[in-house]
Amino acid sequence: MNEACEDSCLGTTELNLAELRDRLISTTTATQVSDWFKALGDPTRVRIIHALLQSEMCVHDLTQVLEMGQSAVSHQLRLLRNVRMVKRRKVGKTVYYSLDDNHVEEIFGQTLQHLRHE
Repeated sequence: MNEACEDSCLGTTELNLAELRDRLISTTTATQVSDWFKALGDPTRVRIIHALLQSEMCVHDLTQVLEMGQSAVSHQLRLLRNVRMVKRRKVGKTVYYSLDDNHVEEIFGQTLQHLRHE
């Protein structure tokens, strides 16, 4: 399938392509957005986010809820922290995880709502 315009196409005359190009997000920002969505590309990380929507939890609690080993959960949490989806809070030797901010909750909730509507 050829995705190019027809030979006679002169482009969309209503668009100011230079202006649009100037408003386009930077490559750095595009990479950050891509990395953020890649983080949601793993079912385990999605389940962690969903669990943390319910409550702040320590790694032990997450291992019990997800029925996974501590090293696997910790690895996934590290990836989620790197893209700022989750944050941690240390109390003594215990580390508690929660969603980084309400934007994560809103985006996740909107995604679930979109998938559930017909």
